[in-house]
Order: sequence, then structure tokens, then C-alpha cells
Amino acid sequence: MTITITGMRKRFGPTEVLRGIDLTVEKGELVALLGPSGSGKTTLLKIIAGLDWPDMGGLDVDGVNWLNLPAQDRRIGFVFQHYALFPHMKVRDNIAFGLTVRPRSQRPGRGVIAARVDELLHLLQIAHLGDRYPAQLSGGQRQRVALGRALAIEPTVLLLDEPFGALDAAIRRDLRNWLREVHGATGSTSIFVTHDQEEAFELADRVVIMGQGQIEQIGSADQIHDRPATPFVANFMGATVEIPVTMRAGRIEAAGIDATRLERRVLPDGPATLFLRPDDITPIADTQGCWTIETVASTGATLRIALKDGAGNRVETVLPRRAPEAAGLTPGTRTHLRPEAGSVFPGPRPATTPAPAAQAPAKENIR
Repeated sequence: MTITITGMRKRFGPTEVLRGIDLTVEKGELVALLGPSGSGKTTLLKIIAGLDWPDMGGLDVDGVNWLNLPAQDRRIGFVFQHYALFPHMKVRDNIAFGLTVRPRSQRPGRGVIAARVDELLHLLQIAHLGDRYPAQLSGGQRQRVALGRALAIEPTVLLLDEPFGALDAAIRRDLRNWLREVHGATGSTSIFVTHDQEEAFELADRVVIMGQGQIEQIGSADQIHDRPATPFVANFMGATVEIPVTMRAGRIEAAGIDATRLERRVLPDGPATLFLRPDDITPIADTQGCWTIETVASTGATLRIALKDGAGNRVETVLPRRAPEAAGLTPGTRTHLRPEAGSVFPGPRPATTPAPAAQAPAKENIR
């Protein structure tokens, strides 16, 4: 099923939580909605599911206007963060629930339902748990049951809202690999919400970065990491160091900055802001350098170094402790900075990183 969302807006009281969403998800894709809390991810998911309604915009699935369909007619599989299993039902009955409550004219026979449940129990690798109750299962096992219940109805679209958020890190990693395999086996069109960057980039075919109700960027892990489209995305992806610079003939210039490793950019001459990740900055000891080391803290493997310049700018870098450049870097040492990678946007450095509302919403299709 191909999902097409156009011009979607939603407001709760004075707050506009969706601010003109345009997005197409192709049949069979696994797409992540990634962003901080309050960015509109879950609201968008609920509108697709029919659990909420937009104030404006369109939602078409294979050419059918889903805004005219109630939730029960959309055949959505929805997996929640906290499982939402029926505690009084065994695993088999939980998985079968969506089939057993269909209208009599559409309800499969008992044998067909039992066969479907057995098929899913094996696919989900929980065949030995079919006769247990949810209280007898681990968190990871419960989430598999929740996914089985969503898949049992052979959904047109599978939606997952922070599906692994309630689990510890080790279990999340295992389930991410497993979910990717299940998605490949079922071929469903799937959208999942997460605030976990690693989870989004590991699982999804494409990642949609959302901020304050609009789409900031769509792309793969490498595209978004290396080429953030807006200051919001750069900051969200860890570029927490902001340095005022000047653009001249496509090159970055600033006192105390060796920008030779940064590629030329097609930007107008004038003031700009360089966004850097702490681990992409190498301080180089230099008696004529503009930056002075304030503190050095070692974690054993890395050095976390705080520096300032004469203009009051402060940066923090993270450097491998055994890197050749780390030798002699102690408090009071003067240095210049060599960015290994970074993003630059025109305009002076703002007091704070610009909110997404200041950016034009991206209008892209998934593939």
C-alpha cells in the first residue's frame, strides 16, 4: 500500500502540532518518524490509524481517501509501546483477537484462525509460549505477541509507536534485528515512531526527521548524518558546537580554524555558522593559536577537552586519548581547531539553535 499525505495540519488548542506535512511512503517500505518529544510524530501516526483527525490535508492509500474511512475499515496493525495485551487471554488468544471479533460474514473459520496463529507463533519465534498469559512473559516476549496480534489481520499498513521504548538496551538491539527480518518476510508497508537515532537508522529504509510539527529532512543515515538540511537537523544529529565563521568563495574562514578538510560549499559570501560534532574537532597545539584549553577529562579511551577563545566562544571536543594530536594537550595550552567534518548554514550564529518553525518544511517523497 502506498501512503500519500498532503498538506496535513493539526492543532490542539493554541498549539499547531502538525504544520503542513507532505510525505509519500511507498508500498513495502519501512519508514521511521524520528524527532524529539512534541515534534508531531505520534499525532501523525494516530491520524493514519484513524485514531485522530486532521484539521486540514489529505490522506490517500492506494488512491483511496482514508479520511472518509473509520479506523475499523482501514485494517491497520498498530503496535504500542506498552504492548496493550489482554491480561486474561493466553498468547494464542491475544494474537487471534483481531480475527475473532470480525463481523460473522468476514470472520475466518476456527481452523483458519488457529493455522494463522500457529504460523505467526513460529515467525515470531515464540511457538513455545502459546499457552502462557502475558504476566508470564518477559518484556521482549510481550512485544512479539503485540506484533503478532497486529500482523494476524494481515494489515494494509503496520504502525509502531515507540515499539521498543519500554525495553532495556540489549533487548532493543535484538528485537531491532528481528523486526527487520519480520518486515522482510511479510512485505508490509510499515511506519514506526522513535526518538532513538540508532534504532531509526538501523531499521528504516528512509528516515523522516520531524521538528515542531513539520518535516525537516528525509533520507538515509549517511545522507542525514553527513548533509543535515537545516540547523535543527544538524543540532539534533549531535552537532552541538556552533562557531561563527565567514564564507568567502565557498570556503570557510575564521580565526583559529583550519578548515582545509572541509569541502567547498555553494553559499553566498558573508557571515555563516559552522555546526560541528565534538568528536569531529581536532585541537592542534599551536603557540599562536586563538583557542586555550580550559579543562581536560579522560575516560580512559577518550579525552574530553573544553576550550575558549578571546571572543568568549567555548567549544568541547572529544579526542581519542592515544591520538598523536593528544600529546601535550593540557589546561592552558594554546591551540587552533581542525574540523574533520561539519555543516555550515548562512547567517550569523543565533542566540540559540533555530527552531524548526523558522525553516521551510521539506517536501520530499520516500523514493
